[in-house]
Amino acid sequence: MKRKQPVGPSAQDLQAVSGALRAGMAALARTLAQELVDAHPGHAEAHVALGRALAAQRRLPEAAASLRRAVALKPGLVDAQAHLSTVLIQLGDLAAAEAPCRRALALRPGHGPLQGNLALLLLGLGRAAEAEAAARRAIALAPAHAPAHNTLGIALLGQGRLAEAEACYRRATALSPDYAEAHSNLGVALIEQGRFAEAQDGCRRALALQPDYHEAHSNLIFALNYVETADAEALCAEARRYGDAVSAAAGAPYTQWRCAAVPPARLRVGFVSGDLREHPVGHFLQAALAAIDRSRFELIAYPSSDRRDAMTARLQPLFERWQPLVGLDDAAAAARIHGDAVHVLIDLAGHTAHNRLPVFARRPAPRQLAWLGYCGSTGLAAIDAVLGDPQVTPAAEQGHFVERIVRLPETYFCFTPPAEAIEVGALPALASGALTFGCFNNAAKLGDAVVALWSRLLQSLPGSRLLLKNRQLADPAFAQSLAQRFQAQGLAPAQLLLEGPTDRADYLRAYQRVDIALDPFPFPGATTSLEGLWMGVPVITRRGSRFVAHNGETIAANAGLADWIAADEEAYLALGRRWAADLDGLARLRAGLRRQVLASPLFDAARFARYFEAALLDLWTA
Repeated sequence: MKRKQPVGPSAQDLQAVSGALRAGMAALARTLAQELVDAHPGHAEAHVALGRALAAQRRLPEAAASLRRAVALKPGLVDAQAHLSTVLIQLGDLAAAEAPCRRALALRPGHGPLQGNLALLLLGLGRAAEAEAAARRAIALAPAHAPAHNTLGIALLGQGRLAEAEACYRRATALSPDYAEAHSNLGVALIEQGRFAEAQDGCRRALALQPDYHEAHSNLIFALNYVETADAEALCAEARRYGDAVSAAAGAPYTQWRCAAVPPARLRVGFVSGDLREHPVGHFLQAALAAIDRSRFELIAYPSSDRRDAMTARLQPLFERWQPLVGLDDAAAAARIHGDAVHVLIDLAGHTAHNRLPVFARRPAPRQLAWLGYCGSTGLAAIDAVLGDPQVTPAAEQGHFVERIVRLPETYFCFTPPAEAIEVGALPALASGALTFGCFNNAAKLGDAVVALWSRLLQSLPGSRLLLKNRQLADPAFAQSLAQRFQAQGLAPAQLLLEGPTDRADYLRAYQRVDIALDPFPFPGATTSLEGLWMGVPVITRRGSRFVAHNGETIAANAGLADWIAADEEAYLALGRRWAADLDGLARLRAGLRRQVLASPLFDAARFARYFEAALLDLWTA
């Protein structure tokens, strides 16, 4: 009697594929899964097995095709829908990933981890409130599932609910003490609140649990920039440790490039950034890139985030090609850039969110440069140079960098003037009789030394007030905590005005209520300072001792306001008191300040572009 053939792959065969995947043997898993597909081409389970194996090998387009075949064969198979959603997320196609994720949930509505996956997906789509609701449902279904608490923390942090986010991350780490991502995310939440010692502990714990967790290492380095007592050489040493680890993980870098042998008629320049959107990086890029000579330079964008907005729409036409890196692992991203024959590759992120520094470790371009998004050493030997200027990167501070320094002659900043038609307005103090100081910087920059100094300044000027405006102040718990810190320094509650974020037009109008801006330290403003100057508001800044701490100096010097740079805290107080006693002089300065700064190197895009082009050509020929 003829034996009956099985109607599909056996449970044992499918378990063999899963076992190989659990053992990290992706190649074996793929071979076994391909045999199943060849034997049972009409059975969805075989295609799911192959899709999982291909995904483990990072062959994501092929994995998606296998999983789509499985879904077509058996739409009611939960694993097919769930794995397809996961692969589409990895490919960066979040919009397409939502439908299979929701179908999987409809088939298995009580599955907490699936609900958590939906929450992560919604976060990626920028729908934080929906993500929060999905994460809360996941927790209700599986209260002890640590990843759901971590996801809820991400959703809450995205809405500016800092204390609640911190509590979620702490719950996740309590449930799963070895959960490296939750420890790192806790560090980020603490950075947002200005609690840098605790933030460092969270990042270091994540690194101890997962030594190759490069994102946690970047978070640690970023946190150190806010600490006034951090030693610049020690910060560079930490960055070097990061660079060594990333380079070791990357393996052998490229040593041959299609572009290197022939002198180019046009220099091909690539820009890697997750911030080609409404972000300080976007505001610094727009005018500068528009002024680049396209007969001599070809610009390619490599976005590392899929977030888009009106600024993205303005920036994209400034590039000849738009090549997203979203969904590509580091090797694939480096291969894409290498295949484009880029001459100079520019990192615009450093140790900030969405950075792709591990791609740079593979040296996909013969010349690589760090600029704008991060003020310090990346730590990567594969990045040839950091772009600076005489103020932010003085020759005496070369020891703060792994990279060599390339200095533009005036400033490494070029700011795009706001498009909003908003008048400067009269000096507020002329009507009120007392000064209103202001700071619209990230509240994480307001360390204890800053709070103490500003409190001293206001106490010495009866009737004066301090207006603080930033995103963290949307969180009532954080606002109360910040107010208590000022009150502990003796500042009267009536002297402190706290406001949360608004749209850009209203944000700029808020400067009409400010007489003098106060720069925090050791991490001064950049975007906020330039927007303030455009609104006629000069800023008192303090001299620093490392790249990021010098930003206020290069802004003041290039704006023609070198006398607004204080050598130390006492000089900072003296500047505030001097101008409080000269309201007429302050009013005259305000009346002409926009005109003055628009004519300065800080806003002169054509002038900046010529210096920038020369620096790129010098780097290429060096």
